[in-house]
Amino acid sequence: MTDDARSGGPPPFDSPFEDEDTKQRIYSTVLHARDPMTAAEIADRADCSEESARTHLSFYADLGIVIRHEGRPVRYERNDDYFEWRRVNELAREHTVEELQTRVSELTDRIEAYRDTYDADSPPEVDVLEFDAEQVEEVYVELGDWATAVEERRVHERARRKAAGSTAPSHS
Repeated sequence: MTDDARSGGPPPFDSPFEDEDTKQRIYSTVLHARDPMTAAEIADRADCSEESARTHLSFYADLGIVIRHEGRPVRYERNDDYFEWRRVNELAREHTVEELQTRVSELTDRIEAYRDTYDADSPPEVDVLEFDAEQVEEVYVELGDWATAVEERRVHERARRKAAGSTAPSHS
């Protein structure tokens, strides 16, 4: 046993799914995939049979967790819309409308500050090559933070609208 395994650290790199069952390994594999994959590719990465992969992928496709792309061969990919929907519902359930509005306002302020700093409406409009070499890394970090703030604001605003809609009185 490695020191990392004894100390509760990450699993060894050669067997990252050691304590997970097949269903969890397939789920993890799909979550980490960047491109659509065949059942055989997923089975290989999840260390299971292709038939097991197909069974679990079919289940995840029925739930909307993965998207099944018909063709030869069939390919599967993570359904990002499903995970955003889950995140929106979680935020709406765990936070009040006021808390969500406060977060939307904070993110809006941060976005506006970046717009002012870079004299641009969005991160892709910023030409990193216009900055000194010493500044480039910091600019990339800030552009990443700006893009994240834009995405988070969008998700929090969806959650705010959902929470506001669920607390509105019904019209009988």
